[in-house]
Amino acid sequence: MTTTDNGNTWYEDDTEGAEDQSIKEYEVTAAPNDFNIKTIFDFIESGAVKIPGFQRHYVWDIKRASKLIESIIIGLPIPQVFLYEEGRNSFLVIDGQQRLMSIYYFMKQRFPRKEKRTALRGYFYSQGKLPEEIIHNDEYFTKFNLQLPETVPNQPNKFNSLNYSTLGDYKTTFDLRTIRNVIIKQTSPPDDDSAIYEIFNRLNSGGVNLKPQEIRTSLYHSAFYEMLYRINLDPRWRTIVGLESPDLHMKDTEILLRAFAMLVKGKAYNPSMTKFLNGFSKTCKSLRPADIEYYEDLCKSFLDNCQSLNLGQAFLSKRGRFNISLFEAIFTAICQKPLESKGLVTEQISASRIEQLQNDSDFIEASQSQTARKKNVELRLRKAQQIFTAA
Repeated sequence: MTTTDNGNTWYEDDTEGAEDQSIKEYEVTAAPNDFNIKTIFDFIESGAVKIPGFQRHYVWDIKRASKLIESIIIGLPIPQVFLYEEGRNSFLVIDGQQRLMSIYYFMKQRFPRKEKRTALRGYFYSQGKLPEEIIHNDEYFTKFNLQLPETVPNQPNKFNSLNYSTLGDYKTTFDLRTIRNVIIKQTSPPDDDSAIYEIFNRLNSGGVNLKPQEIRTSLYHSAFYEMLYRINLDPRWRTIVGLESPDLHMKDTEILLRAFAMLVKGKAYNPSMTKFLNGFSKTCKSLRPADIEYYEDLCKSFLDNCQSLNLGQAFLSKRGRFNISLFEAIFTAICQKPLESKGLVTEQISASRIEQLQNDSDFIEASQSQTARKKNVELRLRKAQQIFTAA
């Protein structure tokens, strides 16, 4: 369970913290490379180094970023950066995003406005970098002139108010300074991204573990995920989950992902839920545009046919929280037949059948604990199918 900004719990599910606790062994290479600042900038500019925007957006203020730039100029050591090699000339930032982006913004001589940073991460995902017209748009950015305190009283810092182009002789010094980059690559087990998932989960400079969907979004971003984001903003869906704005840790997006995963791959489900959703997300990266368009239309038709329900109450538990197990079971039962014929949901969803499922003793038992166990998942899906396909 999690809480909204005001501290109220909004969803109900016990899969968090109840995942497969077995310890796996991995073969991972970690190669250190000392790249100079200009090379790092070129990597980001070309899109070779991808900033996983939904992992964390840029949070530093200009004073903190300025101190980093000053440290580089005067030759102080900078903490190393961790990159994951996902393919040839393609790297994901695991740790060090704030430092890398501070360098990038300084060399572009632009600093992002705080209120626009959420929007900027969308550009990084869709295009791999920021378009020049956005960087030079004053609605998104201000000038990046260093803001540094006095080193001693009444003695101005000689770098204060300078920007990248006015560094003078220090510009070359800055360009040639190096930062240690540790490039991580998983070699075993093959075709299993669990090692990088664990690294994302355990290695965070902020000291707070990312939530599963935040990591998943960074690893498996795709056109399918873009579709999930669009649905997540649909007013009908926002009413169903009972949140005006998207969840900070993307739990509402994960619920949609789970619903589609159970619909498409539920018969092949095996725990843990995290591994199941990771595998489904990876598969969806290769979906054809026509398939993604169909899935979006199918989900919208489901929402269309929820209109006879009290949307803010239809999928709640008896404790008044959004019941993930209930929603995914009903979504799967309603959409299964249309999916088989590539059709859409055409009949209004019955409130009485939702209530019947909520009160079913087998469904209740399979929803109260260990909800991610295979037999409990299968039982919930089966009971929903029986109730919603009965004559």
